[in-house]
Amino acid sequence: MRWLCFLLVSPALSQARAVKPLRFDFTALPATRDSFVYVVDHAARGFAVWQYEHRSLEQGPQVVYTQYSQLEPVEEEETRVVLDRVTGEPISSLYHLDLFSPASDTLVFEHDLSIKHGGVEGRRRVKTKDGKVQIVLVHRALPPGTVWFQYELYASAVTNATPGDSLTCSAYNEATDSLTTLTFVAGPPATIKVPAGQFDVLPLRSGDFRLYVTRAAPRHVVKGETRDGRFSFELVSSAPVVPSQP
Repeated sequence: MRWLCFLLVSPALSQARAVKPLRFDFTALPATRDSFVYVVDHAARGFAVWQYEHRSLEQGPQVVYTQYSQLEPVEEEETRVVLDRVTGEPISSLYHLDLFSPASDTLVFEHDLSIKHGGVEGRRRVKTKDGKVQIVLVHRALPPGTVWFQYELYASAVTNATPGDSLTCSAYNEATDSLTTLTFVAGPPATIKVPAGQFDVLPLRSGDFRLYVTRAAPRHVVKGETRDGRFSFELVSSAPVVPSQP
């Protein structure tokens, strides 16, 4: 859902609202394989599978997040992100997007990024309809505490948000090679129903997108939707992890 990066761009917060530092507790994230349905204009238009895998390595415990999705008929997407499970810091991000829309000049977009020596390094690759391939090297220093911008999706269930909170932190936008501010505004607790069942949730607004996350263990993203209601994704089921490649 690369296009969600633009919906999730964080607006300026009202100066009257107290802002808290945004934190992520990946120790609260269960090992799970969550399946979602994509809905566009009230019709099913694809699916996504998000997997959170726990690994214990010499350098410390990690979370490996993998994602595969299809939004019919315009795109197919794969993601693999490695995170430090104790500190919450990003380690690496692999991404591949195939675009099938006749309106798009881009056919393939990829990135391969790693955090090294206090900065992000790697490359981006773009293939266009005319057959040209552009490779852009990435090397950018990052302020301490900077996270991947896509934490707003796959890490939203394990923030320190409570009802009424406004929270921010520094983020690196993987799609645009830029530094930005990641922001959540938490709404009042609610109860919603999705294909996977009924859940007590905390709504979290970010830009023009709203996420609904469980308030107690096991922590899950249950639903996401655009403010106009035209697009949403909803949890269908949760299953055991299928081990990924090292």
